[in-house]
Amino acid sequence: MAGFNLICCVVNFGDASKTLRIAKKYGVKGGTISLGRGTVNNRLLGFLGFTEIRKEIVSMVVENELASGAIMGISKEMEFHKAYHGIAFSFFVTDFFGSRNKADKNTETGEVKDGMYNAIYVVVDKGRAEDVIEAANKAGARGGTIINARGSGIHETQKLFSIEIEPEKEEVLIITKTETKNGIVESIKTDLKIEEPGKGIMFVLDVNEVYGLR
Repeated sequence: MAGFNLICCVVNFGDASKTLRIAKKYGVKGGTISLGRGTVNNRLLGFLGFTEIRKEIVSMVVENELASGAIMGISKEMEFHKAYHGIAFSFFVTDFFGSRNKADKNTETGEVKDGMYNAIYVVVDKGRAEDVIEAANKAGARGGTIINARGSGIHETQKLFSIEIEPEKEEVLIITKTETKNGIVESIKTDLKIEEPGKGIMFVLDVNEVYGLR
């Protein structure tokens, strides 16, 4: 039965439109572009004062049968195998508005499979995202992407996976190997006191495929 995948690409600022153009060649009909900033885990860049870089996040929903070819094609043409060119990863979508289909649970051929990577999402008050990154890096993470999460109006909210995010919040996305996931989660929980009321939320998703990580 037909289903869908969500493909996410984190690219350098200005590359999102190019990513979407390439994606359409592989059957992707469109996508959403969000602004974020990546954390630089590089001693020389840190010494020079370059601790953050602007990023764009491209989110695209595509049919299961096209997903593997699309993410491989995008990764190849965007040269994600080269350092600092970007990363791509995908999730199964079990429910997609406007479709009666459910996502198939079969895997396709790809670079990384079988639960080798996880995506950790953390939503915290504005200004705490750097604390999340610091806690994650202590436990073996290699950086992350920070996304400003606010509505276009003062009373509006944004939704992330059906979870309402009030204005003046920040999202942190960390892709990590499964074996380091628990340590990173525990470090964030402890340092950010996530389980206390009003301190934020955190959830973890399995990643189907990932390209561009080192």
